[in-house]
Amino acid sequence: MQNRIEPPVLLSRLLLFVFAGCVVVLFVMFMSLQNMFPLTRPEVFFITTKPEGASIIQIDELPPNDKNLEAYKQAFVMEYIRVRNEIENVSVMRQKWGSAGGLVAAWSTPDVYKAFQKTGLYNAIIQDYPDFEFTCNVNFIGRPLQLQNNLYTVRFEYFCKDNNGQTNKKDYTIQVGLTMTSDAQIKWNERLNNPLGVKVSRYAVQGDTGDPLDTVYR
Repeated sequence: MQNRIEPPVLLSRLLLFVFAGCVVVLFVMFMSLQNMFPLTRPEVFFITTKPEGASIIQIDELPPNDKNLEAYKQAFVMEYIRVRNEIENVSVMRQKWGSAGGLVAAWSTPDVYKAFQKTGLYNAIIQDYPDFEFTCNVNFIGRPLQLQNNLYTVRFEYFCKDNNGQTNKKDYTIQVGLTMTSDAQIKWNERLNNPLGVKVSRYAVQGDTGDPLDTVYR
């Protein structure tokens, strides 16, 4: 009788074994999900299409090395120039240029964004003036030229047009400085648009042309 395991003791040992197994399974599942969904670090991809107008889209992961990071920063500089200066209809521009969730605000340091808010076309769009539709286009002249680490010079051709015609094309040269840290605090709603937390900390027009948003469309 001394070697006999009573039913309550047997049941408790069985439940303990089952509980230990569940803990192991949950731990394995947690580690698997953590590896499948890296929610604590950004994953950057390039989406490219062929310029011939083909419908093929290629998505390439961007491994974190110096060469790819530099390509990302140059692409970021060009996209920032485009978002800041190209103009579509008023509702689209208010989304891109607005302080609440707009791309220019998300990609700029506070000082750079405040300077952007002082430009003529920014105030015209926000105040719904002029009351006719027009567009402005950016045509880049080459790739951004890296002056030093995180400092670039960008050249582009800029013009606007409406139903009455098109303004003369004018060349602009902009110096763009970037700031980024390895532990950047990124808002959740900005992760898709700016996964690495890059900010434009310097936006300076070179020469005497003035800011495109002040000088082209009058």
